Amino acid sequence: MPAIPPAIPVVDIGAIYGHAPDALARTAREFGAAFEKFGFATIVGHGVPSATIAAAYDAGNAFFDLPLAHKLASTVPDRVKGRGYVPAGVESVARTLGTDRPPDLVEALVFGAMQDETLPLPRGGVSQATGNLFPAEPPELASAFHAYFMAMRELSGALMRLAAVALDLPADYFAPYIDRRRGTLRAAFYPEQPDPPAPGQLRYGAHTDYGGFTILRQDDAPGGLQVDLDGSWIDVTPKPGAFVINIGDLVSRWTNGRWRSTLHRVVNPPRDTHASTRRLSLVFFSGPNDDAIIECLPTCQGPGRPALYPPVVARDYIRAKLDSSMPTTLERR
Repeated sequence: MPAIPPAIPVVDIGAIYGHAPDALARTAREFGAAFEKFGFATIVGHGVPSATIAAAYDAGNAFFDLPLAHKLASTVPDRVKGRGYVPAGVESVARTLGTDRPPDLVEALVFGAMQDETLPLPRGGVSQATGNLFPAEPPELASAFHAYFMAMRELSGALMRLAAVALDLPADYFAPYIDRRRGTLRAAFYPEQPDPPAPGQLRYGAHTDYGGFTILRQDDAPGGLQVDLDGSWIDVTPKPGAFVINIGDLVSRWTNGRWRSTLHRVVNPPRDTHASTRRLSLVFFSGPNDDAIIECLPTCQGPGRPALYPPVVARDYIRAKLDSSMPTTLERR
């Protein structure tokens, strides 16, 4: 009988909102163990309203259903990495690890630092506060994405508190490192694939994330997320109402490699499938303050366990990764 592949752990994080130290300690142990072994966890008990998730998901689908010319009106040519619509054929995320691959089969809509927005949000225009470009259609997108961003930003702060406990640090240890955090919300759309991909081309190439916790809401459709566990790719099965969490390179550096920034990818659907392979992921990338200096935590080093990485400024590390994955500017098509 073939061995059953390991599954990403499911962790109920509800204890972070309660007042029971024993429950919090147990949750922290489960949380930390997941990132030591997998670098990934599926979380439930997160407290994010289902209506907030559904509104953002529905608005994102409506945007990607628009004709290409309408979507291209939401590009920000001089800020293609961090704002607006990114058409297919632009990004090859595998290049961040020095692997030359064809462009990823994904479109995206990207917003950053939405906590700094001034309400009411513009419709069909650029925010003077953040540089975000809000599409004119669908009209509900701006408010739905803003509400989702704020919920994810709050959740990312709670995850950092839980991480501190798991790493034998005071719960507020990371507060000075994240009090000015910005965050990025990326809606990643993987369309149907009527034509076969080019050799080596994936929906999203194998890579590690760059910063703090990544919070993913994924579809249950063919051609999904896989994680590299010691040389074997395992599927990350969606769980209704849950988020998939993984850590980025900066958290791994903080923990001296104790927590894994794990290679992952989004694979192409089988060519013989008869089900819809359309897929939309809502991805929130969190991280420390831009100017935070990331160096080995005191509880992750000691005699016989020296720091593996030199200190790095968070902004510089992430910018270098982005620069290698896609062009700096985008010519309007």
